[in-house]
Amino acid sequence: MKSQRTINTSQRQLDRTDLKILQHLQANARISMTELADKVGLSTTPCTERVRRLERDGVIEGYHARLNPQALGASLLVFVEIKLSAKSGDIFDAFRREVQKLPDVLECHLVSGEYDYLLKVRLPDMSMYRKVLGDILLKLPQANESRSYVVMEEVKETAILPLGN
Repeated sequence: MKSQRTINTSQRQLDRTDLKILQHLQANARISMTELADKVGLSTTPCTERVRRLERDGVIEGYHARLNPQALGASLLVFVEIKLSAKSGDIFDAFRREVQKLPDVLECHLVSGEYDYLLKVRLPDMSMYRKVLGDILLKLPQANESRSYVVMEEVKETAILPLGN
């Protein structure tokens, strides 16, 4: 038996139909409103209104095409832990501003533990990674140590959130 997840937005609680809409849009964001409405048991107009409300409330943040990194010459995936030499609100702010400018960094997370940040980096090859690490990542504000994990096999990667409906 699936547990019913209670989700609240700033406006109101999401109901079962909202969750079904979100589930279908996660699986196929290019679905037509007519087809989506049919799948969730609504007519097109109320379904479209719900989607617009979910967008307006910030539940749906955008729609994206999922690209094949290998087909685009970005087959190397590396996770990088970064340790800062000093820590303060200003240093964290400066680090965040600078890492936003790095196009090869797909994700950056402030984490607990021995290291301060965890970065997800996509690159064409190891020589490019050496350049990025040497020329850019270690020049980020107060970054003084890094540890890298080169991905040998991608077992699972998804952006689909479990909604439990």
